[in-house]
Amino acid sequence: MVVTAIDQTLIMFLKLPASFIIAIWVWLSLMPESRADICLHAEAGEEVYISNTEEQVSCALLLSEHGTAASNHGKKTTPDRLPYMQVVARAAEKTSIDPALLHAVIQIESGHNAQALSRRGAQGLMQLMPATARQLGVNNMHDPAQNVMAGARYLSQLQRDFNGDIHLALAAYNAGPAAVKRHGNIIPPYAETQAYVPRVLQAYQRISGTY
Repeated sequence: MVVTAIDQTLIMFLKLPASFIIAIWVWLSLMPESRADICLHAEAGEEVYISNTEEQVSCALLLSEHGTAASNHGKKTTPDRLPYMQVVARAAEKTSIDPALLHAVIQIESGHNAQALSRRGAQGLMQLMPATARQLGVNNMHDPAQNVMAGARYLSQLQRDFNGDIHLALAAYNAGPAAVKRHGNIIPPYAETQAYVPRVLQAYQRISGTY
């Protein structure tokens, strides 16, 4: 039987004291609204290291508010490896949005998890809020095609509303257009939004380089 790095990390993680594992999950549940992803990765000597996923590319096991999953960190991201390629391509064509940008938003919003559900009720690949989804005619937020098309339409509208400024469009996608306008058409001074915009742009740059 072949034991992968993910298997080894999971085995070592399960060997950790129960109190330590519980503490990790408590920490995640108490984090602010910004998404907190924790990366577990193993080094020689059967030591398990914990880091923020933004700082660690050799992640073997990912703990996040959306659940636990094997991570794709450390693997080169190429269009062939990105999930939901056809779904994203169709939405990008219909809305004239760069598919790499849609993939970046999806990556940061849900980690390409169609079943993702946030504590605030946002759902699906592009983490649509129920009210937004209803306005966009979505009847199943966990359906990838409906979710991505609606999210792409919403993001396209935000880009038009903010004169093509991608920074403000992303800020509005995260915090709402009213918040952006209320603060004088700048990125609102919310910790989550201040972190969200550069995270999406970094993912966008990384994914764009593979097309």
